[in-house]
Formats: sequence, structure tokens, C-alpha cells
Amino acid sequence: MRELVRTTDAVLISAIEALLNGARIKHLVVDQNMSVLEGSIGIFPRRILVGEDELQMARRLLEDAGFAHELRPDKN
Repeated sequence: MRELVRTTDAVLISAIEALLNGARIKHLVVDQNMSVLEGSIGIFPRRILVGEDELQMARRLLEDAGFAHELRPDKN
């Protein structure tokens, strides 16, 4: 699994998840349970991970949707 996006914005996570689900791209949102440690104030970023085989398709989908600035650098 590779990191696609890292953000503290819950609305952005929901939007990206909707796009990925619509495209049937398997993904995981990790670090959601960090809110227990932070007191639910949203300072710890959540990460969206996708499989290596779907990474380029996911990146292209988010670029086309206007979220290119949210993508993590692609480290080959």
C-alpha cells in the first residue's frame, strides 16, 4: 500500500473516498483512531492508502477532480 493523501481535513477525506469508491479503487483510511489521543481536535493527519497496482489510476482520478495539490509526492 502506498500513501496517496495525508490531511487533517475530514471533509476532504470523505470527498476523496467518494471518488475512489465511485471508481472502485480499493483504499484504506488510516490513523482515524488517533482522535482518542488528540481529544478529537483534528491535529493528527489521516492518510489514504491505495495498492501499488492502483496508485497511478488513483492519482490521475484525483488530479482530474482538482485535488492534485493534495497528493503526496510520487516516490518510485
